[in-house]
Amino acid sequence: MNPANPDPAFWCGKRVLLTGHTGFKGAWLALWLSQMGARVTGIALPSVTTPNLFALAEIPSLVHSQVLDIRDSAAVAACVAAADPEIVLHLAAQALVRAGYRDPLGTFSTNVQGTANVLDALRPLGQLRVVVAVTTDKVYHNAEHAFPYRESDTLGGHDPYSASKAAAELVIGSYRDAFLAGQGVAVASARAGNVIGGGDWSDDRLIPDAIRAWSADRPLAIRRPQATRPWQHVLEPLAAYLRLAERLWHQPGLAGAYNFGPHTHEAATVRQVIELAQSVYGSGSVHWGDGTEGPHEAGWLALEIAKARTQLGVHPRWALAQSVERTLSWYRRQAQGEPARDLCEADIGLFMATA
Repeated sequence: MNPANPDPAFWCGKRVLLTGHTGFKGAWLALWLSQMGARVTGIALPSVTTPNLFALAEIPSLVHSQVLDIRDSAAVAACVAAADPEIVLHLAAQALVRAGYRDPLGTFSTNVQGTANVLDALRPLGQLRVVVAVTTDKVYHNAEHAFPYRESDTLGGHDPYSASKAAAELVIGSYRDAFLAGQGVAVASARAGNVIGGGDWSDDRLIPDAIRAWSADRPLAIRRPQATRPWQHVLEPLAAYLRLAERLWHQPGLAGAYNFGPHTHEAATVRQVIELAQSVYGSGSVHWGDGTEGPHEAGWLALEIAKARTQLGVHPRWALAQSVERTLSWYRRQAQGEPARDLCEADIGLFMATA
C-alpha cells in the first residue's frame, strides 16, 4: 500500500461525523469513507445546486444523513450526541467568495458561529479522538508578495469569506487549547488550495462556469485571467484530510494547522487553467476580462506545503494538466450517461494507484 494513501483498515468501522456532506467536496468524501467501511453520519443543509453530486452519486444510501443548519446550536448538539463520533471532519461552510460579498452576515454566521456550534457540541463526548476542521487557503493576510504562505503567517481576510475563515481558525484554536486538547482530543485545521473535479456545479467556480458556458455554446467570461491560485484535484485535499486524521489518532501531538496544495512552483493562473480545459474540451470560446470587473479578489496566492510533507508524508500527486483532464473527462462521461458514482470511484481508484 502507498503509505500516503488513506488506510481502509483504519477507517473500517470508525464512527465518523462529516459536516457538509451534501456539498461538492463533502459528497466525494462521504463516498470515499463509505468505500472504506466507515460508519458515517452527515449533517448539512440540502444541496443548493441542480444537478448535484450528493444526489447523482446516491450518497443518501451510503450515510446516515441529517439535514440541519449548523447555525442551530441545539440541533447540532442533539445530532452530535446521537452520532457519538470517534472522528469529526468539519467541512460545512459558506464556501464562495462572491456569495460572501452578497451575504456577509450569513457568511460570518455560518463559518464562525457554525464552527463554534460544532466544536462546542463535541465537548461532552467520551469517545471522540480526532477533529479535522477545514478552512481555506484564503485565511492568510494576503500582502500580494511573491512568497508562499506558511502556517505560521498572519491570518486575515479582505473579503467576508476570507475573513470569516480566518476567524474560524481562531475559534478552532481556542476550542483546541481551552477544551478539547485537555480531553485527549487532537484538533487540526486544514487549509486547502483551490479544488477542481467532477461533480461541482456551484456558481462562480471556474470549471463549472466553463462547462455551463461551453455546453450552451456561449463564451466563458473570465474576470481576472492573471489571478494565480494553488489549483489541485479534489482528491488531493481529501486524501490529505484522511491521512491527517489517521496520524492524529496515533500521534495527537501533531495537532495544529496544515496547508495542503500543489508544489509552490505549480501554482497557475486562471488563464493557464482555462487554456488547458479548452485543449481537453476541444472547443469553447473565452472573453478575457482585464481584472477590473467585480469586487476585490487576491491576485496571487500560493501555499508552502513543507509541513504536510515532512510531518504527514502527504505529497501532491496529479499535476495540473492531469487534474484538468480528469475533471473534464468526468463531466463529459457523466453527460453521456455514465453513473456519477462509478466515475468518482474510478477517479479514487486511479488516484490511489498513483505513486
